[in-house]
Amino acid sequence: MKAIVSIARILVGVLFIFSGFIKLNDPVGFSYKLQEYFSEPVLDIPFLIPFALIIAILLVIFEMVLGIMLLIGYAPRFTKWSLLVMIIFFTFLTFYSAYFNKVTDCGCFGDAIPLTPWESFYKDIILLVLILIIFFNEKYINPIFPVKYHKWVIFASFMASFAFCYYVLMHLPMLDFRPYKIGNNIPEKMKLPEGSEKAEVVYSWKFNVNGEEKIIENTGAYPQIEGEFIGVETSQTGENAIPPIHDFEIQGEEGDITDEVLNTDKVLLIVTYSLISTEKDGYAAVKSLSEEALQKGYKVVGLTASGPEFQQELKKEFGLNFDFYQTDETALKTIVRSNPGFLVLNQGTITQKKHWFDASDIEL
Repeated sequence: MKAIVSIARILVGVLFIFSGFIKLNDPVGFSYKLQEYFSEPVLDIPFLIPFALIIAILLVIFEMVLGIMLLIGYAPRFTKWSLLVMIIFFTFLTFYSAYFNKVTDCGCFGDAIPLTPWESFYKDIILLVLILIIFFNEKYINPIFPVKYHKWVIFASFMASFAFCYYVLMHLPMLDFRPYKIGNNIPEKMKLPEGSEKAEVVYSWKFNVNGEEKIIENTGAYPQIEGEFIGVETSQTGENAIPPIHDFEIQGEEGDITDEVLNTDKVLLIVTYSLISTEKDGYAAVKSLSEEALQKGYKVVGLTASGPEFQQELKKEFGLNFDFYQTDETALKTIVRSNPGFLVLNQGTITQKKHWFDASDIEL
């Protein structure tokens, strides 16, 4: 039994540390996943949505430090109870998501290892068994070095985790597992592997028309309708394959300009998924960089999911001399974990990507 507990201890500890680190590398992305869980169609606790980022940070740091506590044998009683409570909660969450088909990816390992809801549930069942072995055999959880050093190890782990989290929040994730990472060609990522049949992606556009919410579904074109734009969501029909990038479409008054942008040599994309919640401290950098880009012959394009009203307000407020175009909100959140953020493209290939805080590092 001692050997079994040791194996379970190593497996659970390493998995918690790995899972925590992957999510800590991209806390903003994990907060988007929590917002999905908190939304009305899933758990129906929307009052937690504004606190999603704080909850995400605290949860992943605790998850990672808990793995370290288990491996070194610190506070075994607290550790085993914390592990059990967490795994019961996550097992319920993944089962609920899988059974009711609420969330298509649990976000357990971020974008590094996407799992289906049922895969996530089976993974949690295995973890639950391992944690129960540890829970009922606490006497075999022995410290691996003198106890007097344990508190310092845990303190250092917390401080290092918070420092790393602060760094990626003020810049961008150090490890980018998304299809929009530097070096990727967007048109190539929009293609399916040979022999695959493409699934159709449906766009659901929401508008406030005379005080009532109206939803218009189509394959991507921005609807010509009188009313206040609320947002847009995408969904997949059928079980066919979808390419890594399937919801990147740039729509304006003149129609679809996606191909034009992706076939241009020098493009600066200014990505801000929401003009309502955008960080306005970043717009001095936006204005400065966009003007430099225009002087050097770049095509400057703003991408947002917010409506024309908000676009005009922001342009007027900061004296911006480029136009915003409509793009799916989920796609924009995936492109860059900054609001606003910057991408430099050359014939559709991403050559640079920066948080607004690092705008001065972009070389044009």
